[in-house]
Amino acid sequence: MPDRRLAVLKALGDNTRYAIYLELARSPVPLTTADVAESLELHPNTVRPHLERMREVGLLTVEAVSRGAVGRPQHRYSLAPDAPSLGLEPPAMPLLAGMLGGVAVLAGAGPEEAAEVGRWQGAAAAAAVDTSEDETPEDRTVTCVGALLTELDRLGFDPAVASDDAGTTVAFSHCPFAALAEAHPEIVCHLHRGVVEGLVDGVGGARVSRFGTLVDRRPCSVDLAADDEQPVPSGS
Repeated sequence: MPDRRLAVLKALGDNTRYAIYLELARSPVPLTTADVAESLELHPNTVRPHLERMREVGLLTVEAVSRGAVGRPQHRYSLAPDAPSLGLEPPAMPLLAGMLGGVAVLAGAGPEEAAEVGRWQGAAAAAAVDTSEDETPEDRTVTCVGALLTELDRLGFDPAVASDDAGTTVAFSHCPFAALAEAHPEIVCHLHRGVVEGLVDGVGGARVSRFGTLVDRRPCSVDLAADDEQPVPSGS
């Protein structure tokens, strides 16, 4: 353990590595080498060995993500679960969140109660969205989808969107609540559902036709339909 602490201190003793570590600590989603380089105005070849050094001492985790293109998969870096927070996140917050999830379960709260709380937050986010009464229904749908993507990105869900004649699907590429969601999907996933529903309902122009959670066969995404379309049955 002392040897690991020494290696961590040496790794963060370099000013460039420390700046990179702070950038990753502040980000709600994993970052690529190019992301870090652009944010810090460094060359990717400068950033790459620093990321690898921090990964070697256990400060970072790396995931390989294939975007379906030919070539090597893209590597995205994030802080390791046991990495020091450097004061950016109060250490009691993850513990508090976990305990509150347990309290909700013991109190008998279910998916709909959780979703209702989430809708309050979604409605508050919708109230901050700029809309115009002159928008066509099609324009309002675009505004709604854009607002949802912005909010999901802000929260750290790294959303990816695909649209066709049937509607729009937004996939959640990263879950900032993953550990809690795995422990209490009936609470955490439906809090997330409520946020999405509250925002979409508040902005207008679209509605949620399906929301996939961790326990569904098609998890971690939401299907949106224009207001004038018939609902898609839940779970379809």
